[in-house]
Amino acid sequence: MSQETNIQAQQKFGEAVNSNQLDLLDDLVAVDAVDNDPAPGQEPGPAGYKAFFGEMITAFPDLHIEVERLVANDTDVAFAYTLTGTHQGPLMGNAATGKSISVRGMQLSRFEDGKLVERWGSSDQKGMLEQLGLA
Repeated sequence: MSQETNIQAQQKFGEAVNSNQLDLLDDLVAVDAVDNDPAPGQEPGPAGYKAFFGEMITAFPDLHIEVERLVANDTDVAFAYTLTGTHQGPLMGNAATGKSISVRGMQLSRFEDGKLVERWGSSDQKGMLEQLGLA
């Protein structure tokens, strides 16, 4: 697949999360996609991403991912992002704090046939917990 196809798939993934239309991930993520940095208990494929982002949207109903820088080739898309939201629901066993977060992260996604097949990533979870007063 082309670089442009991969970028479009990655952008649609972000739009699905930002609009809480997680069922769209079924068309963007391979059934056996591997997340090399999964959340605890996250299963492979679209179901794992839908469960993870579903929990995040429950905790942060105004969750928003803003891509700051993106580079791509014919197989991979790498990007730096900022994640923002207001903690209004349970998160990792903690009650809502009403506090806002803004955390940075980076991700590398590998695509085949226009679908995400493998992901590596890192976000500032410690910074998020500190902003919420939970660390």
